[in-house]
Amino acid sequence: MSFPILSLCTFVPLLGAAAILLMPSANNARWIALATTVLVFALSLVVWANFNNANSGFQMVEKLNWLGGGISYHMGVDGISMLFVVLTAGLMPFCIVASWESVQTRVAEYMIAFLVLETMMIGVFCALDLVLFYVLFEGGLIPMFLIIGIWGGKRRVYASFKFFLYTFIGSVLMLLAIMSMYWYAGTTDIDTLINGVHFPAAMQTWLWLAFFASFAVKMPMWPVHTWLPDAHVEAPTAGSVILAGIMLKMGGYGFLRFSLPMFPSATEMFAPLVFALSVIAIIYTSLVALAQEDMKKLIAYSSVAHMGFVTMGIFTLNHQGVEGGIFQMLSHGVVSGALFLCVGVVYDRMHTRDIAAYGGLVSRMPLYAAFFMVFTLANVGMPGTSGFIGEFLTMLGAFLHNSWIAIFSATGVILSAAYALYLYRRVIFGALVKPSLKTMKDLTPREIALLAPLVVITILLGIYPKPVFDVTTPAVAKLIADNKTALAMDHAKKVAEIQKRAGQ
Repeated sequence: MSFPILSLCTFVPLLGAAAILLMPSANNARWIALATTVLVFALSLVVWANFNNANSGFQMVEKLNWLGGGISYHMGVDGISMLFVVLTAGLMPFCIVASWESVQTRVAEYMIAFLVLETMMIGVFCALDLVLFYVLFEGGLIPMFLIIGIWGGKRRVYASFKFFLYTFIGSVLMLLAIMSMYWYAGTTDIDTLINGVHFPAAMQTWLWLAFFASFAVKMPMWPVHTWLPDAHVEAPTAGSVILAGIMLKMGGYGFLRFSLPMFPSATEMFAPLVFALSVIAIIYTSLVALAQEDMKKLIAYSSVAHMGFVTMGIFTLNHQGVEGGIFQMLSHGVVSGALFLCVGVVYDRMHTRDIAAYGGLVSRMPLYAAFFMVFTLANVGMPGTSGFIGEFLTMLGAFLHNSWIAIFSATGVILSAAYALYLYRRVIFGALVKPSLKTMKDLTPREIALLAPLVVITILLGIYPKPVFDVTTPAVAKLIADNKTALAMDHAKKVAEIQKRAGQ
């Protein structure tokens, strides 16, 4: 496409933010934000409709001279990034609708922060230049910092600073790595770096560790995950949705876009470390989730466990594992976002997230109980839901790589059933004895419109995941093939060096 559709998707939210500045009343801000996010979602569907599934390379490429010296404004999508653009654009209208009544102060500023955040997130998945990627990757911290710090809970300032400092410090190392790559290759073009530049094995080690520092915090991986529960608990509902649904996925996307194709030798060397951290995350954070009394904190720890499946799958470096990791990220984006919306529904009525404050809601809110059940089962990985596909493929990929990794990670599936069903039982079932719950009303038409599409997507992807795999399969096959080719080159160089030393 000659039309700059990706730039339009990325920067239309800024036009919406500018419109809110001109008409800053609360009602105008809500409707402008909703119209803007729906328009961006429609544009993302146009991108998907024009995407050639058979092409494993970057498509709809836009390239302009930007800073000079090999640093350009370069945008494009492939099978790995395409669906993350759609997921980001698709979740944003839900965030706006979820905030319609719950956010009553500084509404214009709130909507502007979300629209700016949307630009940064979509830009991350479209950027094909390291400097552009870094600017957008870091730029997303600012609106999320404000969303948590201004519209969050009682400890919002602490949580927002913890979120910002953790993620920013990790990314400083990535900036140093980007500078090193530019000095070595003379360009920051991602396509050129993947296909035309081969970094020495020793250099790969340091570059991989620098990128890992940033992406591990972003996902987050154990043990640098401690910022996430605080951020989720204090963030407003829509902030938690976008944090779990999109921002965590930037770490996994970074591994796929940079670590695997650019640093194959370092990836092979550090894969056992990633497997160890992933298995610990799956088991340990699942056990921690079992001990939680706050609904949001329980779901936050479950997100860390599910991201453990993602990193485990990605670093198996086989087709099933990588495909499973991508699908798990997409599925988790929908399911975790929906779970946080379900928590927001009862929080808006009771203004508490304590599990002990609820019980017997099925008597007063049967429709809510049905919706919540679907997302709970998807979170567990029940066959017929999207959660099953991702977990099954990541464990299959792990089994093909090393059966012990799969065996240990499978305990996480059992534990996820324990904490998810524990939450559901205590909130939904039991006797309705608390007087405050006896006046609870079931879902409103707005809340049904909010949750029903997510139920459809969760079940549809669980039964018929082919549309996702049609997009991702060629790009994943190319990624694995290129990784193996580059790895073979590194091994050949090592053998040649050893033979040369032996000859001397």
